[in-house]
Amino acid sequence: MREGDAVLIAAQSGRALAQAARRAGLRPFVLDLFGDVDTLDLVEAHRTLPGRFGTGRHGTDTVLAGLDALAELAGNRTLGVILGSGFEGAPALMARIAGRHRLIGAGPGTVAALKDPMLFAALCERLAIPHPRITTKPVADRAAWLTKRSGGSGGSHIRSATAGSAPPGHYFQARVPGRACALNFLADGRDVAVLSLTEQWSRPSALRPFRFAGAVAPGRDEPSPVSADMLAVFTDAIARLAEATALRGIASADLLVDGARWWLLEINPRPGATLDALDRRPAPLLAAHIEASLGRMPRLDPPPVDAAGSEICYAARRYASVPPLDWPDFARDRPRDGSSVARDAPFCTVTACGPDTAAVRHTLRERAGTIAALLDGRTDLHGYRHQAAEHQRADGSAHRPARR
Repeated sequence: MREGDAVLIAAQSGRALAQAARRAGLRPFVLDLFGDVDTLDLVEAHRTLPGRFGTGRHGTDTVLAGLDALAELAGNRTLGVILGSGFEGAPALMARIAGRHRLIGAGPGTVAALKDPMLFAALCERLAIPHPRITTKPVADRAAWLTKRSGGSGGSHIRSATAGSAPPGHYFQARVPGRACALNFLADGRDVAVLSLTEQWSRPSALRPFRFAGAVAPGRDEPSPVSADMLAVFTDAIARLAEATALRGIASADLLVDGARWWLLEINPRPGATLDALDRRPAPLLAAHIEASLGRMPRLDPPPVDAAGSEICYAARRYASVPPLDWPDFARDRPRDGSSVARDAPFCTVTACGPDTAAVRHTLRERAGTIAALLDGRTDLHGYRHQAAEHQRADGSAHRPARR
């Protein structure tokens, strides 16, 4: 990797990856669904996609054409393609991308193994890693089970269990208790290096009771939410999964922790919504992602002293045309003037740093209120976090996804 090399980025929202690329001295060429104001300020070139990644042949061909066009603009000094949110359920599309461009990060076989619910559950059982029971068959006590979409992310796809067998493309997962956290790490195909154990929370809505809201990374000297022994158990389990699936690059493991008990819910084999909070070491995190993707585990600098986090502001009503706003510096993923944002869809992201996680969460709440005041002069947004999920209009076009 050299200063000024180009990198192709494809994600539901490419802003965070583009920002990380600039910090690493790279030139980002971005394909995403929105072309937010701050994304366009960061990129060398941008292409906007309609709808969801990989939806039908048209969606697949459009993704490939968009990346080909960006690659031509980027020229010979192109490192490859970094995929963000939106590809968890599309390993076949990833394979087609890999046939044309070098993938930086998890490969399609890895993603297929980690995001197929049945394969993942079997892998966890073989490696003796605690994982909630899953099934596609009817469940007797529906209150004890959840319905999830295969390859889903961000929580917006999760519902209470339905009657009968799981719908096509979905499965049932047993409810388990515990506090939500995520182990963020680098993998080189053999081992892992821990970046942070982040705490995360949801912001329920009537239709999406488990949608992702926000996450915070603790400061260097802040007490860990789990013991050192438990963190070592998490790390060992994830390292065994990474070796079994040849996982490479930045990834995260969603966990539920209940005292001495814990469960691994899923692995997100890509950079996620915590990228802003994690990319604060002296050495750029995206450079470490590239090194790990090549099978070379980089040496990590110590984490920052202060805590950092981000939270999604969800729109409490529909905005047919976003008005011009005097955006504060802490707002990210800023929709363009005149664009539309559906009710309950993510409007933007707010970020904050502070001496500890409690201070960061308090600041995030205040800043979400500031965004609400900018829009309507009243608390009209609820900011609590995906890599949150995809929101679809009835006509099939995409609402703004959460930034997980």
